Amino acid sequence: MAFDTYLLKRADFIFKNENDWEKILDRTLKLPPNEIINELMSSELKGRGGAGFPTGLKWKLTAEAPADEKFVICNADEGEPGTFKDREILTLVPYKVLTSMAVCAYVIGAKVGYIYLRGEYKYLVPELRKAIKEFEYFCNEVKHDFRIKLCLGSGAYICGEETALFESMEGKRGEPRNKPPYPTSVGFKQSPSVINNVETLAHTFTIFKYGAKKFYDLGVQYSRGSKLFSVSGDTPIPGIYELELGMSLQDFVNEFGDGDTKAVQVGGASGFLVPRKKFQETAIGYKGKLSGISLPTGGSMMLFNSSRSMYNVLDNYLEFFREESCGQCTPCRVGCQQLYNGIKAVKRGEKPTSYLDKLLKLTETMKLTAKCGLGQSVANSFSSIVENFREEMIY
Repeated sequence: MAFDTYLLKRADFIFKNENDWEKILDRTLKLPPNEIINELMSSELKGRGGAGFPTGLKWKLTAEAPADEKFVICNADEGEPGTFKDREILTLVPYKVLTSMAVCAYVIGAKVGYIYLRGEYKYLVPELRKAIKEFEYFCNEVKHDFRIKLCLGSGAYICGEETALFESMEGKRGEPRNKPPYPTSVGFKQSPSVINNVETLAHTFTIFKYGAKKFYDLGVQYSRGSKLFSVSGDTPIPGIYELELGMSLQDFVNEFGDGDTKAVQVGGASGFLVPRKKFQETAIGYKGKLSGISLPTGGSMMLFNSSRSMYNVLDNYLEFFREESCGQCTPCRVGCQQLYNGIKAVKRGEKPTSYLDKLLKLTETMKLTAKCGLGQSVANSFSSIVENFREEMIY
């Protein structure tokens, strides 16, 4: 079923050259916290990490949680294959992120914030420290008691998951916690915490500056606003682009493809692979008004043309997952190994082609029983590649 075509539209908010963060911070801190929350909620901004939880509601729940100590945390552990936008935000417009962290702290009642930075982004530390030092000086000027600390990760994929990130920050092995409770009530140091990724915080700055309506007017119902996309693979114009949500994948391919695109991996290795025959009926956005297939994404968009072997693509993903599984739960630890070894056995002819169906059932089990998003999301790329490019798994 095809959905009403929503043409690709570019936006330019995140990387817009703006040097008025002091004015925006000073102005926003004079508003009542509930007014700031209402503004965020009316914008309908959803977390840009991929899960899509409403940002305003997250801030509201944390603000209402009773506790003497609370935290605001910026998740800069950009580990999803194919994503490279957060590092650009922190490089080019770090004050937008710092401003939003300070406003969040004001709203929820926190005095300390953390930026959890991916280990591979260590080179950003010197410049970030300079920015934080200047930013904190201004916070003192406007009498906002707020400090920001940097926490450097070690490059583990699982630490992008919010509760594994807390464990890592507390000096423990980065393993996911059971949910509930959720971070809005039990987060870092067992205290209520708001954790937003870099891009989400950059968007909140846009809302503070231009108002909720400006953001809300972009995109489509249930998928409001713009989004940064990391475009890579077989494209003549790789890079980072800010686009409105709700576009069809066909429009995206028309803009970024090389004329021979046979598939697009939406959302990185943990996302879905969409074959050419479904480009027109697939929209980039959250489920809701859009008919056809709606795919949310953290921003990774990898294009593949007919020269690519989808078996090699899947083999690469599974090698990544089996290396990055923390090993805490059996479905993920054993499942990733079985999938990796399974497709190799089929390719070599050591297993019948029907074995692929058993592997598909295994991914369904992993989706239901794995403890966190890593093990649960392996099914996304595996099933979408095997079901749409089965012949390439065999021959």
